[in-house]
Amino acid sequence: MSLKRYRDALRVREGYWFAPKLFGWGATPVTWQGWLTVLLFAIAIVAILHWAPTQFVRIGVVVPMLALFVWFVWTKTDGGFRWSWGADRD
Repeated sequence: MSLKRYRDALRVREGYWFAPKLFGWGATPVTWQGWLTVLLFAIAIVAILHWAPTQFVRIGVVVPMLALFVWFVWTKTDGGFRWSWGADRD
């Protein structure tokens, strides 16, 4: 795959921060807002896992946060989540 086709496959319309993954299921960040969202989520998870007093609290906070994060990424993904075997061929 050429670099131009790869770059074009990761373009999103305005208002979207993630593009469907080229291989597999899910999304990948393609704008600075998407990358910032992923970074802040990772920092929040690490902080909760480090400072939460018990395993029960960790699970009780992390699981809903993960569900909310996945929902948010899905709403900000141009085209939603879908299985892909690479860039679409013309």
